[in-house]
Amino acid sequence: MKKATKTVICVIAAVLVIGAAVGGYVGYQLTYHPSKWLAESDADFAEKPFEETLGELTALSNTWEEAVPQTEIYNLVKDHFDAPLPAGKTEKKAIVIGYDGCRVDALRLLPTAKRSAINHLLDGGGQGVFSYCGGVMYPEENVQATSTAPGWCSMLIGRWANEIGVNNNGQPKPLEPKTLLLSLAEDGTADKTAFYVSWDGHFSKKDATYINEKNYAKENGVNATFLRAFFDAGTRRNVLSDIKKKDCSDFIFLTLEYTDHQGHATGFGPQNPKYISAFRDADAVGMDFIEAIESRATFDSEDWLILITTDHGGSGTGHGGPSFEERMTFIFSNKPIL
Repeated sequence: MKKATKTVICVIAAVLVIGAAVGGYVGYQLTYHPSKWLAESDADFAEKPFEETLGELTALSNTWEEAVPQTEIYNLVKDHFDAPLPAGKTEKKAIVIGYDGCRVDALRLLPTAKRSAINHLLDGGGQGVFSYCGGVMYPEENVQATSTAPGWCSMLIGRWANEIGVNNNGQPKPLEPKTLLLSLAEDGTADKTAFYVSWDGHFSKKDATYINEKNYAKENGVNATFLRAFFDAGTRRNVLSDIKKKDCSDFIFLTLEYTDHQGHATGFGPQNPKYISAFRDADAVGMDFIEAIESRATFDSEDWLILITTDHGGSGTGHGGPSFEERMTFIFSNKPIL
């Protein structure tokens, strides 16, 4: 290849990378604020001490001192698939809807929500609980970063991520132990599984968390989909496309970046109007998924487990540390948790 041609290719590649970065930033800003799901009272949302707020959250069945580890997500999914089918049901299905970087005190917004997946689960007899990330309960010093990779990894494996070498972002998970995405598909519990995201750190870079699992699935014919979109709007389309298929994936795991991206851009927590907007958007999209599930022609014969959770909270414009605001999380389910 001639030097001039190589130079042109490099210039084009650089332009595309820069354009994607700028477009991504602009796209997220346009996506997250303002939100059509904002409530009139959101404009006057007052800041409160974090611990005081936790004591006022009526959507959760336990107290923050009784929080369960986020690894419980794994157990809830495994127990669901291992349990006998209820009368009249012929197939097991499960979906985990992740609101990345959603602080637990954002749940203060639920009473005034116009459209809320969380409220829908609770109104249907579901349950919500406090949970925690970081490997140990606050105020003990966390043993893994309150970051995206170890958070979701803990849920998908059922162990704290530091036990398998994923203490922070940018650390590829060893193939063993396998996540639910591979184990359910390989042992025949699920005909197929799917992982839908927009963050490239999950399985789209050389140092991505699940790059080894993605490659293994491809090389060994495991029916597990790893699909990345550029924005949450793309993740929404991908998930809805799957759910609307007659033979949709038996286990779907997805992450929405609304709250995490707005937290990093302008600040984590419901004292920030843009963060409020991001939470409203995420919970409305979560409702899109639930409506699609309940609209399935075969829904009445399917036994669905629907979980909504978050990987970590945030403080200021960051996370990863030991603070109370970063450590407390939540789990909501259409079935009993405790």
